[in-house]
Amino acid sequence: GLVDAVGVDAPWRMLAGTSVNFDVSVFELFTTWSTGGRVEVVRNVLALAERDRWDLDVISTVPSAFVELADRIAASTRVKTLVFAGEGLSRAVVERAREVLPGVRIVNAYGQSESYYASTHVVSEGGTDPAGGGVPVGRPLGNVRAYVLGAGLGLVPPGVTGELYVAGEGIGRGYRGRAGLTAERFVADPFVSGARMYRTGDLARWNGAGELECVGRADAQIKVRGFRVETGEVEAALVAHPAVAQAVVIAQEVPGVGGGKRLVAYTVPVSPDDSGSAPEAAPRELRAWVAQRLPEYMVPTAFVALDQIPLSPNGKLDRKALPEPELSGETYRAPRTAQEEKLAALFAEALGLEKVGIDDSFFELGGHSLRATRLVGLIRSSLGVEVPIRAVFQNPTIAELAQSMQGRPAAARPRPRPRLRRMTQE
Repeated sequence: GLVDAVGVDAPWRMLAGTSVNFDVSVFELFTTWSTGGRVEVVRNVLALAERDRWDLDVISTVPSAFVELADRIAASTRVKTLVFAGEGLSRAVVERAREVLPGVRIVNAYGQSESYYASTHVVSEGGTDPAGGGVPVGRPLGNVRAYVLGAGLGLVPPGVTGELYVAGEGIGRGYRGRAGLTAERFVADPFVSGARMYRTGDLARWNGAGELECVGRADAQIKVRGFRVETGEVEAALVAHPAVAQAVVIAQEVPGVGGGKRLVAYTVPVSPDDSGSAPEAAPRELRAWVAQRLPEYMVPTAFVALDQIPLSPNGKLDRKALPEPELSGETYRAPRTAQEEKLAALFAEALGLEKVGIDDSFFELGGHSLRATRLVGLIRSSLGVEVPIRAVFQNPTIAELAQSMQGRPAAARPRPRPRLRRMTQE
């Protein structure tokens, strides 16, 4: 079923940029090899922006990564099928993909490491998909059963939201050494005697076309750039800092076409001791502290210091009372040269901010690897200078990057993309 959804005659050529720690790599590698295809292994999908030409049949990626890459791969990449997974796919991203890669087949896939790929939806070109902001995740694959269940594990009617469970041949047996979590997530299938099903934690519904639509999470897990994150794990890392007494981490929608989420951390400092002193931690220190203990995608984008965590009358976190974060850097210093002024505008565009000072760190203002890719593309198209992504990590401020750009070669002009003509049969 997964091979059929890809819709490319075997053997095909696949870009493999997903870590072998994730189930997507099994699709990229073994599904390709089992059909006699070839795999081009790269560090990650951002490698698409680092070469002048790519001739591929299939690329799998998350929507937010594709949006950041779109401008840089339009003239250099030929691909027949895009397989999106890991995040909700919006129609805005679909439209962007069709604009950048005319004629490309778009597949929205769904699944977890515990179940591998569970369902797929091929996005139609004629606009016949059900209306709505998100793209359905489709119908279960041939070896998968999907249930949308309500209270008491009862089936809910089409159109009604419930929790999604998946079952079938590919479901895992549980978590090694974690019996409690296994019992919580892998439960008896009430519809097939002796079988088990996996509780995904996703809220879903069946639409009028008989396809699944995911509408959110039923637990504390969130998705950040395609990675599942337990906010409690990030909060525990923050509270381990000697200056932090309490911490709450939430996910906020990122504005723009790519959507996705970013992590925002709210912290309460420890109380002063008898001498009236207490350790303090600036956002830069907290960011470095978390980065030493957790992967990059689990490091909050913004840090907000509070006197106390706001609670509702019943003692639960009052999310509506949490203030909006203000992403700010060092004391503002204006651009000194024409190049710094142009870079400041590009930094602001890539970060979605009104202005950026020349001493402000790109990453302390909410930047990450995908936004760095977008910044590199903006510099290439606006200033005509080729800047490798690693240069942004090494020189994260406008002042530093401007200095490093001195003497860099001009960006190569993209090769014109051949026009495609639709063949019709008389």
